[in-house]
Amino acid sequence: MTDLTALDTAHAAMAANDRDEAARLRFYERLADSELFLLLSEEAVDESVSPELFELSDHSFVLVFDREERLAQFVGQPAPYAALSGRVIAGLLADQGIGLGVNLEVAPSSILIPPEAVEWLAQTLGHGPDEAEARIEEVGRPQGLPEALLTALDAKLATAGGLAHAAYLVAARYDGGGNNHLLAFVDAVPGAEGALAKAVAEALTFSGIEAGALDVSFVRASEPLAAKLAQWGLRFDLPHPQAVAEVQRAAPGSDPAKPPILR
Repeated sequence: MTDLTALDTAHAAMAANDRDEAARLRFYERLADSELFLLLSEEAVDESVSPELFELSDHSFVLVFDREERLAQFVGQPAPYAALSGRVIAGLLADQGIGLGVNLEVAPSSILIPPEAVEWLAQTLGHGPDEAEARIEEVGRPQGLPEALLTALDAKLATAGGLAHAAYLVAARYDGGGNNHLLAFVDAVPGAEGALAKAVAEALTFSGIEAGALDVSFVRASEPLAAKLAQWGLRFDLPHPQAVAEVQRAAPGSDPAKPPILR
C-alpha cells in the first residue's frame, strides 16, 4: 500500500524532528480529526462497543487503523470494528489508563500512544472557547497572523463541511476600542455554532497559538456586515457534504450527541 494518508504525512513530519512541537501538535490534531477503525472483541450492540485489548509495553492498548484495509491486513481475517473519530475514541479512553495503538505494523504511521498521551489529548479536546458579547464597529484586512495558524484553520474548516456557507478572517475593531482578529462564519447551520467555535479553538491550540488569539462570530448573508467581510476578509470555503443514502440503522458513534459506551 503505497499511497499515504493524512495521518501518515503528519506522523512522518513529527518523526523527522522529535523537538518540533508544532509537528507533534499537528499529528495529534490529525489523529483527532481522522475517522479511525477501532478493532472490537465482538460486534457492537446498540450504542456499546467492546474494544479488543492488547497488553503491550506494560500497558493495555486498543488498536485503531485509519483505513479498513489496514485493519484487515493486520488481523488477517474478518473482524468486528467500529468506525469512530479520533476525538470520540480519546474521550472513551479518558480515565481508563488505556493506550492507543495506531496502524501497528501496517503503515508508516505505526505508533504506540501511551495512556498519559491519550489522556492529554482527551483533556485538550475537551477545552471549549469562552463566550463574550461585543459589537463590531469596523473590519479590515487581517495582518501579521502566523502561517501556521492559517494552515491550521484551512485544515480544520475542511472537516466542518455543511456547517456554514463560508468563513472570513478579518481584523476587527469593537465598540469601546478593543481590537482583535475575527473569524466570522456566514450562514452557519442553526445549532452548529458551538461546534464551529470549538473547531477554531482547536486550530489555535494545535497550531501552538495561545488561546484567545482569535475571536469567532456568526452572521447571516443578508446582514450588512456580511458584505464588509467579503470585501476585506480572507475567505475560507467550507466543503459541501455529498448526499448519502438513508441508513436504516445508525452505527455506534455516528450521532455526535450520543457517543458510544465503552464496555
